[in-house]
Amino acid sequence: MTVTDSRQPAAGPDAEVAAIAVTGLVYAFGQTRAVDGIDLTVPAGEVFGLLGPNGAGKTTAIRAMTTLLKVPPGMIRVFGRDVARDRMGVRRLLGYVPQQLSADSGLTGRENVALFARVFDIPRRERAERVAEALEIVGLADVADRMAGTYSGGMVRRLELAQALVTAPRLLILDEPTIGLDPIARTSVWERIDDVRAATGMTVLVTTHYMDEADQYCDQLALMHKGLIRATGTPESLKRDLAAAWHDAGRDAEPTLEDVFRHFADSELLGDQEGGTFRDVRRSRHTASRVG
Repeated sequence: MTVTDSRQPAAGPDAEVAAIAVTGLVYAFGQTRAVDGIDLTVPAGEVFGLLGPNGAGKTTAIRAMTTLLKVPPGMIRVFGRDVARDRMGVRRLLGYVPQQLSADSGLTGRENVALFARVFDIPRRERAERVAEALEIVGLADVADRMAGTYSGGMVRRLELAQALVTAPRLLILDEPTIGLDPIARTSVWERIDDVRAATGMTVLVTTHYMDEADQYCDQLALMHKGLIRATGTPESLKRDLAAAWHDAGRDAEPTLEDVFRHFADSELLGDQEGGTFRDVRRSRHTASRVG
């Protein structure tokens, strides 16, 4: 696998077609609007970060993009395909790694990836080779026949990445891919993601609460809060714009991406919205305890 500069979007036939185009997306649970009319464009070939506090609406938006939630026609297109009108066509373009664990501890690494290959209807004659290739890409070929329950947290997350990659997706969607991992394991997972993206031109949409990850690996970012997109731009442009605002206010300092995050999420994070609901905390801690 030839690796190119991971920060440069790959050119190709899809370069003029957005990987994801969202127009006026609204999604409500009862009387609560989780997503309140967002517009979002993810260029093909980029690593695009969707940031925001718990409860911002990120996962709901992603579940709509991946066809797991039904939305009206015209709201979301993936490489030009309407997710409402061509659900199966869109699914064939996607690889998706959710927050919750998708690997089965009672199966080997190879069996976990093979299961995904069968579910996504990869032809039988191609399965063994595709499974082996996906495991090799994420660095698990040597432990492929060990039970997944014996894997470390970082290895489990890389196994889930292999499950998503076995379909050779044009768009990889990662919802908190490094939750609960130590810094070394986080770096390992991101190196694999970055290498695959650089070698294939695959588009990556990722959510993360780790601002250092967003700053280092994402080409562009969108900051979401209370169901709305509050700001978009490159990590550097977002920090630069906040620095200018600080300068105008007489504050002479260089903001970090965490400062940008806090600025757009505003002071409500310090009140009863901090960290999401009890259910959010319980769910994230349960996930972290299983991959840690």
